[in-house]
Amino acid sequence: MSMPFSLLPTPPQQPSQAEVIHDTWLADALSERYLAYALSTIMARSLPDVRDGLKPVHRRLLFAMRKLKLSPDRGFKKSARVIGDVMGKFHPHGDAAIYDAMVRLARDFAVRYPLIDGHGNFGNVDGDNAAAMRYTEARLTEVGQLLMAEIDEDTVDFRATYDAEGKEPVVFPAAFPNLLANGSQGIAVGMATSIPPHNLDEVCEALQCLIKNWDAGIEILLEKLTGPDFPTGGILVESRETLQNAYRIGKGSFRLRARWNVERLKNGTWQVAITEIPYQVQKSRLIERIAELLHARRLAFLGEIRDESANDVRVVLEPKNRNVDPAVLMESLFKQTELQIKVMLNLNVLDKDNIPRVMGMSEALKAFLNHRHEVLIRKTKHRLNNIAHRLEILVGYQIAFFNMDQIILIIQEKKEPKAELMRKFHLTEGQSEAIMDMRLRSLRKLEEIKSRQEHEQLSIERDNLIDLLANEKRRWQIISEQLSQIKRKFGKSTEIGRRRTDIVPALPILTIPNEAMIEREPITVICSEKVWIRALRGSIDLDQEVKYKEGDSERFRFHAETTDKIILFATDGRFYTICGDKLPSGRGHGEPVRLIIDLANDDDIVAIFPHRSGEKLLVASTDGRGFIVASDEVLAQTRAGKQVLGIDEDSKALVCIPVSGDTVAVIGTNRKMLIFDVNNLPEMSRGKGVILQSYKSGDSMADLIVFNAKEGMSWPIKSGFIYPENDLATWRGKRATAGKLLPSYLPLPARYNSLA
Repeated sequence: MSMPFSLLPTPPQQPSQAEVIHDTWLADALSERYLAYALSTIMARSLPDVRDGLKPVHRRLLFAMRKLKLSPDRGFKKSARVIGDVMGKFHPHGDAAIYDAMVRLARDFAVRYPLIDGHGNFGNVDGDNAAAMRYTEARLTEVGQLLMAEIDEDTVDFRATYDAEGKEPVVFPAAFPNLLANGSQGIAVGMATSIPPHNLDEVCEALQCLIKNWDAGIEILLEKLTGPDFPTGGILVESRETLQNAYRIGKGSFRLRARWNVERLKNGTWQVAITEIPYQVQKSRLIERIAELLHARRLAFLGEIRDESANDVRVVLEPKNRNVDPAVLMESLFKQTELQIKVMLNLNVLDKDNIPRVMGMSEALKAFLNHRHEVLIRKTKHRLNNIAHRLEILVGYQIAFFNMDQIILIIQEKKEPKAELMRKFHLTEGQSEAIMDMRLRSLRKLEEIKSRQEHEQLSIERDNLIDLLANEKRRWQIISEQLSQIKRKFGKSTEIGRRRTDIVPALPILTIPNEAMIEREPITVICSEKVWIRALRGSIDLDQEVKYKEGDSERFRFHAETTDKIILFATDGRFYTICGDKLPSGRGHGEPVRLIIDLANDDDIVAIFPHRSGEKLLVASTDGRGFIVASDEVLAQTRAGKQVLGIDEDSKALVCIPVSGDTVAVIGTNRKMLIFDVNNLPEMSRGKGVILQSYKSGDSMADLIVFNAKEGMSWPIKSGFIYPENDLATWRGKRATAGKLLPSYLPLPARYNSLA
């Protein structure tokens, strides 16, 4: 009796490869996978090849269009057809990404020398997107075709496509210096590239200069290649030294400005017309930004902005009044808007060994020339192989012409005529095959003569090519002539090749203070006990009632203007600066000062006031030390403030007042007062200062004032009082002494009452 099937022992199954588990550290697994991703991004997506200046997606796009025979002299094909071929045969990525790459290559405002001729809506400089790929059409331009010229002559290597069903070029022969002419942008993992476009005529001049003098330095090359040339024009504002330093190492930045001119109108009025905007700046977004600043009253000189653009760019700016200097108006806009941008240069590319690195301009030019030299050698060898094969066939034809009767007889009678021909006339297999394939019309005398002539011509060409391979100087002459041909076709004498960007190294850069770019308005600054700050519009009465948050009350109130810099002095000895136009609105309760500046929670505000250039300030701490500092020295550039008064652990900043008199009065918590001349205090930019009044252990400074001795002295208490001049002699003494006690009937300063 057989056992039930379910009870039969099952043989052990071998685990499949997918089921095998390998123990590894998580960090190692993540590192391995991230490295693979990073290398894929760097080498297959983001960085261009130094030889043809293309990324894989661009190279595959152009190659697929060539396969579709979309040459400049043929009709257009739907973009969707092109994208389908690229995605299906060469580039297994999303169609949207491929179409975006195609659109950019067709935009004459994004690419200096477009590689694709687009038909339909491919977007505009306003930032509008291109129409869907089903609506647009495309074909190659002459420039795009030049990149692939001679590609069928074994000039470059091919590799299998992603599905191994076809071949694609590793790099293009690149008869056109695309990397520098069109530039490139890309962000990889841990690195990026940013190469601005240049004028083709100048690039060719620099390449020919290197052919003549391979060791030419960047100074010589910059006489030919003067700087970037953007498709949208503009004015490059950089010195020759800046360009040299950037091109020497392959890294740097350039300032690019919009092109503008002044148009004079009736009655002495004028307006500015902007005719070219910086590269890759969206016109609509630029106008929106200027309008926002205008509405926020950040553009004190601008009255109105209008976009009068049609096919060209024309943005009109009207000043607030005709007395404004146009250069000052434009300088304020350059400082705050994208009418001036920084164009980065980061010549990070893949070299011929597929290694990413930053090259200098000279090295990048030499890499292109070396590539063209290798292409010429490979093309020559390919042609020599073809000539050798053809000469072999022609020699066989000559033998056939001389032995025609025997050859016909052999073909008629022999079972294996091909082998017999090879044996009898010592022919190669190729010659024998060619003779067997000859047509009867080829047996004419005329064909024999043509065959001899072709043999002579090919022999001459062969000898010429052999000499070319042996003569490096001739090869470089041919490359130089090829560059001259490109210059004649796309040089500065043509519409596409004319230089569009002017380089103005000596353009004067006007320095306009920030105050000049802010509309001047009176404000009233209010800071509460809990250090909430706000600015009320207008100069309200200092006694006018103002509402505060529950549990809060007024501490500081003063008049200022939106153009003022507001200075805050804190107990940590730091000065902080807030622009008047950046203060919170007075409609609510304001904002905590600590949200605007980096003030520690255990520090407080000692004084707050508008900055006045040229003013002198007296700062002092509770340990009785202090000095005079110029108000211009206390301006801070960051939220962290500027440390001016040095503070010990057991003390804190107490006073910051303007030096408005000739005499200083100091009162300690011991009720002693000391009066001395202001001239006894040093002027410093930072430090702890000198001793103003000496104290015993446990005592400290309570208050300090500066006054004119002839006018008398008054303390800032609620009622206020004045010491008569003849009574001050009692407390006069040398700086750093203890001073003398105040009479018990005299009121004490408010600051004393809060600290004693």
